[in-house]
Amino acid sequence: MPTRRSDLSFPPQVLREYALLADGERGAVIGPRGDVVWMCLPQWHDDAVFSALMAGPGSYAVTPADPDNVWGGSYEDGTLIWHSRWVTRDAVIECREALAHPGDPDHAVILRQIRALHGRAVVDVQLDVRAHFGKEHMTDLHHDSGVWEGRCGSMRFRWSGASHARRGKAGALRQTIELDEGDRHDLVLELGESLSDEPVEASTAWAATEHAWTLDVPDMDSSIAPRDCRQAYAVLRGLTSSTGAMVAAATMGLPERADAGRNYDYRYAWIRDQCYAGQAVGSLGPLSLMDKAVQFVTERVLADGPKLRPAYRIDGTHLPKERDVGLPGYPGGVARAGNWVNNQFQLDSLGEGLLLLATAAGHDHLDTEHWKAVQVLVDVMEKKWREPDNGIWELAPKRWAHSRLICAAGLRAMAQHAPPPDASRWLGFADQIVADAASDCVTDTGRWCRAPDDDRVDAALLLPALRGAVPSDDPRSVATYEAVGRELGREGLIYRFSQDARPLGDAEGAFILCGFVMAMSAQQQGDELAAMRWFERNRTACGSPGLFTEEFDIEQRQLRGNFPQAFVHALMLEAAHRLNTPGGRLP
Repeated sequence: MPTRRSDLSFPPQVLREYALLADGERGAVIGPRGDVVWMCLPQWHDDAVFSALMAGPGSYAVTPADPDNVWGGSYEDGTLIWHSRWVTRDAVIECREALAHPGDPDHAVILRQIRALHGRAVVDVQLDVRAHFGKEHMTDLHHDSGVWEGRCGSMRFRWSGASHARRGKAGALRQTIELDEGDRHDLVLELGESLSDEPVEASTAWAATEHAWTLDVPDMDSSIAPRDCRQAYAVLRGLTSSTGAMVAAATMGLPERADAGRNYDYRYAWIRDQCYAGQAVGSLGPLSLMDKAVQFVTERVLADGPKLRPAYRIDGTHLPKERDVGLPGYPGGVARAGNWVNNQFQLDSLGEGLLLLATAAGHDHLDTEHWKAVQVLVDVMEKKWREPDNGIWELAPKRWAHSRLICAAGLRAMAQHAPPPDASRWLGFADQIVADAASDCVTDTGRWCRAPDDDRVDAALLLPALRGAVPSDDPRSVATYEAVGRELGREGLIYRFSQDARPLGDAEGAFILCGFVMAMSAQQQGDELAAMRWFERNRTACGSPGLFTEEFDIEQRQLRGNFPQAFVHALMLEAAHRLNTPGGRLP
């Protein structure tokens, strides 16, 4: 008989071993021992009910009873349906798992199906719901007709398929499930402030989830990496709510560097990130995620105008201030909810908004409200483009070259779809902005630099040529491309900029987004071989489930920062399609 665990606890693991389930309204992070270690309810920005990722209480686990096992897993193609897989000394066991899709904003459903693929499967199952980042325990537990129900704070839950579970000393519900080879067993966990009258039926929910993913994710056969692109699109869909808002990542507090104070809450919708995703998807065709991005950005622009914020909750409300949630945190980080970006001004978001709307206009997907948003963006830009802003990297306010040049790119892109009076005026405005940036942000060597008082090269300065602010063969574009590769490229990956006198890797990880931008820039410069090399190296900078974080530690080959990072998946998707098209030209 296998050695049995006396206690099922799930300390944090390296990020490359985590997978994500998501339904648009919230996500569940799953570890290598079948442990749901992170899930916030009812929606992304709310408090966690499972917080072991932050070294807190609360988990939902399906774990082989034999501790001597080897973990693996994979997503079903073009979905966020995950298969955890364990090879033990006597068996091969899988657990198929998903959040019921599409998600209900008020009611989450976790589907789990245990499968004995070879030999006799013995698994330990544990449920410990802990609302408000672990502060609330399960109460009012009762069992009827094989179904458990109870409360945790204001949250109700119902658990089907664990009729023989018993409450252990620590308060968790525990059961051992044994299956003969070929057998399957379903578990369904429902959580929400209110539940439906009848329990969710497993086979019905699975069929609906499979069908929804089939409808949501296109084939992507026009790319150089169809399967990875389908997976990237599924990630973006899983992070996008019914409101149209796409969260930047599913998690909070995962550090970029240990004890460096650089760990943030990314469970919100950034205007810039949403525009990146909408442009990437729209470059492939008039797909639904482009329309969702246009919907959310338009609503926020029309609602807030000159007070447009960098990020919002998925319901369009403002971000809360940072607060300590009272957990130890992921190793090297601090568990803080909320984000201080709330009070920043990011000029480039205005230009990205125009680029997004121009992409939609190219597919004839703009209506009267969208054109109103275009005019608001231009009006705000005219009033504020000379002001210092916090920029793409959310730093101290300066007159960042990237911010100004992206505004010019947005104006040029939108002018292609505007009536003659506006078109000519916007093109003239773009020329004025480019001339202004050229007056104080070009170095003696002829490349773009970050700001008037900062002559360092910055990988973000590849974007103006890529998005059309200036021609790709402009000497400043060519010099910038060469400088980024020379000064910021290491082992096929790209850093954002040189932080200080330290070696690049001592300051932070390589930025995977920048690597995909570099791949597209190389193609734009006519170096197809370099483009493929940059793309393929960055495509491998992911975890075992194929999910990207924001940064990659080259020396340790580890993922760093929150995950999955939506804008990285978006730029990978765009690069994979551009590199399969002569000259990178897309509709």
